[in-house]
Amino acid sequence: MKLNVLYDDNHVLVVEKPACMPIVPDDSGDQSLLEVAKQWVKEKYQKPGAVFLGVVHRLDRPVSGVVVFARTSKAAARLSKAWKENKVEKMYVGVSSNSAPSKIGSDGEWTQWLYKDRKKNRVSVNRCDGAKEARTEYRVVYSGDNGCLLHLWPITGRSHQLRVACATNGMVLLGDLKYGARNPMKGKEIGLYAASLSFPHPTKDETVKIELPAPGWAVDVLSK
Repeated sequence: MKLNVLYDDNHVLVVEKPACMPIVPDDSGDQSLLEVAKQWVKEKYQKPGAVFLGVVHRLDRPVSGVVVFARTSKAAARLSKAWKENKVEKMYVGVSSNSAPSKIGSDGEWTQWLYKDRKKNRVSVNRCDGAKEARTEYRVVYSGDNGCLLHLWPITGRSHQLRVACATNGMVLLGDLKYGARNPMKGKEIGLYAASLSFPHPTKDETVKIELPAPGWAVDVLSK
């Protein structure tokens, strides 16, 4: 595949993850984004040996959008710290076939307690032992008979947080069969896209902000 590189310097590589591609190698044996990115670095910089790329965050397999890799161990440590200290701002585009329960332009925050069943790889709203608080800011950008489009800002980084938040608030994401969608999307992706990412550069006194336009499927669905 051809890698869409969004930002590149000696310490950071930012790329666009296609839907349904794993970030790292897994049991499926499918080519991972990490492998493709390492090959890109190897070819661009003509590196003779092994290429280092540090994984500092992840997206669920059916989710697409902006992904950051660290090109040095120092950058990996500093970026990982930035993620843990909530110094990274992430904005996702979410699309549902349901109309929003609130009007266009409305916004707010969802707070939930989430518990993950690791055997089933499924998350539920359940304030039990082992549950973790999840907070998400949202804004209704569009809503109509054909569905709605949301902007989502996760304050915490819980597993499946945005997917569960949308589903339990009446706006299950397109194609998200795990959380209540009736039909799959054509490419088995779901209606969630990491559209914007802002993070402190690991070695420079500046903030890196990467933005991508809404994916074609979002435009197609809502224009019908």
